[in-house]
Amino acid sequence: MHLAHYLGLLHRSQTELADALRDVGRGHVDEPDVFHICERLAGQCDEHARRLAPFVGRYSEEAPEEPERLHSTLFSGTRTGGLGLLRDLHDLYLMAAECDISWTLIGQAAQGARDTELIQVVEACEQETAVQLLWLRTRMKQAAPQTLVVTA
Repeated sequence: MHLAHYLGLLHRSQTELADALRDVGRGHVDEPDVFHICERLAGQCDEHARRLAPFVGRYSEEAPEEPERLHSTLFSGTRTGGLGLLRDLHDLYLMAAECDISWTLIGQAAQGARDTELIQVVEACEQETAVQLLWLRTRMKQAAPQTLVVTA
């Protein structure tokens, strides 16, 4: 069953996203909204990983290295300044999108397996991930004009 692969992928992706959110929040502490919201979103990711644990036990878990490779490729430390913030948020968006599509695919598998418990977890976590993507997109839109057009 290949569901184990995606459970492992999502479990690790959530953990890596939580770490990256904390890194970005702490790296841009001068932006209070970024710091506080990144901390809150990281907590959601930790909770998502925790909620996946029973299903990892039920279906097993393969541990692909893709999430760690994505994190290490995107994050070699946070960047500074307005452009750095924009790039860091962009990287978080890509990592969150990885989680989003994984939730979707696991949800489809859960329906096929008629696993109502997994379906419930997917629905709840998928909604929170959608809000995370929305915040990241909105915050990038807010930062882009000043960062990309206005020169210092």
